[in-house]
Amino acid sequence: MRMAELSARSGVPTATIKFYLREGLLPPGERLSATQAAYGEEHLRRLSLVRALIQVGRMPVATAREVLAAVDDETLDQHNRLGVAAWALPSPAPGLAAGEDDEAARTARRAVGTLMAELGWEEFGPGSPAYETLVGAVAALARLGYPCDAARLTRFARVAEELARTDLDLLEELESTAEQVEASVALTVLHEPVLLCLRRLAQAEESARRFPAPPERRAGPG
Repeated sequence: MRMAELSARSGVPTATIKFYLREGLLPPGERLSATQAAYGEEHLRRLSLVRALIQVGRMPVATAREVLAAVDDETLDQHNRLGVAAWALPSPAPGLAAGEDDEAARTARRAVGTLMAELGWEEFGPGSPAYETLVGAVAALARLGYPCDAARLTRFARVAEELARTDLDLLEELESTAEQVEASVALTVLHEPVLLCLRRLAQAEESARRFPAPPERRAGPG
């Protein structure tokens, strides 16, 4: 397909596609002439991924380029490509990344270390964005008077394991490794707001079940 069709099918303006090409976020098409190139289905997939990273994930172009480099690194096996790409993704809450060295931070680091050891989670350890953000979040909870020890973290971690299995089940429905790696990155970015919203909706329902309002407060506006 030509660029005009690529733009129409993807919903991405031609000027934006040209910008992605210049920045190395989109591989060049097959050159047909000095001014024309042909693009394929892989370009449509990549455009969807780039949009997920930049427009939904609010990722800087330089960071998106780093993530895409990991996605495209065919010297790695599938597991390591997924891992490198996930490591390159920005922290889900950069303001919470562990940085302080007070008692709360030290206690949080011990709790997270205990959790990881008990679960046998070995892929992302200290220094990884997700690990350090988790330590920072647990420390912040403790400073506010809401301690979150390893036992409590384990309850959340078991739910996360089930979510991870669901994510990878979706990936295995795709045929090629390239599609699976691209989808892994895109779904990580796109599913996080879905999961957050579902959690808030579920909390509202559970709260209504546990703490029902008095009958006189249930009536609608009079």
